[in-house]
Amino acid sequence: MYHKTKPYKVFTVFNYTFLILLSLLCIVPLIHILAVSFSGKAAANANLVGLFPVEFTLDAYEKTLANENFLRSLWIAVQRTVLGTILSMVIVTLAAYPLSRENRSFKRRNIYTWYFVFTMLFSGGLIPFYILIQKLNLLNTMWVLILPGAVSVWNMILLLNFFRNVPKELEEAAFIDGAGYFRTLISVFLPVSMPAIATLSLFSMVGHWNAWFDGLIFLTDHEKYPLATFLQTIIVQQDFSKVSVRPEDLENISQRTIKAAQIFIGMAPILFVYPLLQRFFVKGIVLGAVKE
Repeated sequence: MYHKTKPYKVFTVFNYTFLILLSLLCIVPLIHILAVSFSGKAAANANLVGLFPVEFTLDAYEKTLANENFLRSLWIAVQRTVLGTILSMVIVTLAAYPLSRENRSFKRRNIYTWYFVFTMLFSGGLIPFYILIQKLNLLNTMWVLILPGAVSVWNMILLLNFFRNVPKELEEAAFIDGAGYFRTLISVFLPVSMPAIATLSLFSMVGHWNAWFDGLIFLTDHEKYPLATFLQTIIVQQDFSKVSVRPEDLENISQRTIKAAQIFIGMAPILFVYPLLQRFFVKGIVLGAVKE
């Protein structure tokens, strides 16, 4: 019979306490931002808002959703996230599948694998990278936000390890039925790898949604800023001129409530996606961890 020892019980209590405190550190700031976004100008400016709105109002959301620059940057972020995630997962899948084959099927797979790993560990630096982007005429285009990060070596290695754990019998049965490598990938490997693909898609999605630095250095036209770059410009740099936010628009509303509303609207799509993919996390988060 399994017996819970005293040290085990102490560790369990400590573990639950630590995780609860860690969760509060993540959740409380979100609740505070939401409360500020619904609060009046005087309370927000006086820093009187805690976890509940003071002088409840929807003015900040009305002003934010009426801001063409915000809506344009939001739409650009959606396009970037959708296109970038799809392209990245297609490339990662097509690269991981052949590299997961055994040496007798793909004799030079180790060379190619180490080539990918080398590019992950070493880079040419920001200035050569910028010159390369310039020579490729990608500056100030949507593709400069998508193509440079399309090949995620880390995600490829995770998916490669997941493919290696797929039972060989499934692949052999597909070959006996006359399927080729590509058909086997589509009909056998992808369906059984949905937890891994969903998890990696979420990683890629969050990465594209939150990325702001590439937009700041590669986009000279401020009207092409994605949402993360837009928010970084007006919140961190306090530069309203680049995003055409007129100070007179903020006369009756606190800048804090406007920023809080924009931050929360910017987080909302990702917050909605997380629960939809939650059921895949248990299997997907242990990619390649179980070995036979």
